[in-house]
Amino acid sequence: MTRLILKIVIPSLLFIISTLAQSKPRLQDPKTPLGYLSENVYFTNAKANNIKLAGTLTLPKDKKKPAVAILISGSGPQNRNSEIVQFNHRPFLVLSDYLTNNGIAVLRYDDRGTAESEGNHSEATSADFATDVEAAIAYLKTRSDIDTSKIGLIGHSEGGLIAPMVAANNKDVSYVILLAGTGVNGATVLETQSRRAGELQGVSKEHLDENEKLTTIIYGTILKYEDKDTIKAEITKRLNAFKTNNPNSILAPAITSQMINQQLSILDSKWLCYFIRAEPSDFLSKTTCPVLALNGSKDFQVLPKINLEGIGDGLEKAKNKDVTIKELEGLNHLFQTAETGSMQEYATIEETYSPVALKLISDWINERF
Repeated sequence: MTRLILKIVIPSLLFIISTLAQSKPRLQDPKTPLGYLSENVYFTNAKANNIKLAGTLTLPKDKKKPAVAILISGSGPQNRNSEIVQFNHRPFLVLSDYLTNNGIAVLRYDDRGTAESEGNHSEATSADFATDVEAAIAYLKTRSDIDTSKIGLIGHSEGGLIAPMVAANNKDVSYVILLAGTGVNGATVLETQSRRAGELQGVSKEHLDENEKLTTIIYGTILKYEDKDTIKAEITKRLNAFKTNNPNSILAPAITSQMINQQLSILDSKWLCYFIRAEPSDFLSKTTCPVLALNGSKDFQVLPKINLEGIGDGLEKAKNKDVTIKELEGLNHLFQTAETGSMQEYATIEETYSPVALKLISDWINERF
């Protein structure tokens, strides 16, 4: 989840560009020989024209039929390592290595339309990506070397929205781990993320307050209406009315036809419109398997307080009896130990994944399975 635009209103999408490009090793990258088995695997999604998805299944050498975790990436096309080329980090590679060395099998895969996986990523929504997870579950159930009654989901960022989507209607999911997962709708996630990003960059409170008024107009309209033409007409009318009624606003001069058209381009993204409207509580309120929800105190992309509270409220509606929610001090959106949590730090931090978070995740799974 990364693209930050703080002039006016455009949402700061949480995209991370990811490829299979060669990168310099980080200290936490696995070193060969590996202490476990690693197998390239392929599975198909029958709900998406039988696209073939490619991934890696890692299996502990010294444990028969281990519990298994499926890793679900955040927004934007990412390969199986969740590789962030511009920051030279591979979080899912490090997480998978740690879990497998601690007795937990892991399936991680290339997002559809990315690296070796088929399909079109740009035309898919979170609901579509949920069917890819279901295909991964179906594949794992054909394996005889894992415990198919102990299949769990670990979702990061948008993956933390997708995991409950799958778990809510799938009894084959035995546990869910939400890493910087969302607990409020996408409109709120994007608004709070934009504001916090602006604060970290020193943008004035006046500018942020005015920006929030405009984003509220845009997101509120998308939440209220379904028809694209109606949304365009309403956003245009309301932004022009804001300019007329608030001539002294610091952002009034920037509300031009060009700026409005730029905002309307949001509607061209099926993914974004779905994300803005998606209510995590709709799925969390039906998730009854054990859940671990973690967030870093310095996460500016998915703010911990509002999102962890939302996750807790949703799971309470489900009357879920095994819920662990923790805010981890000093960690950012990528679960690195950080100073400010800003995106500018991501590449400069040598640590790919906090050892504290890795141990907590592993221990939580092993205590239950």
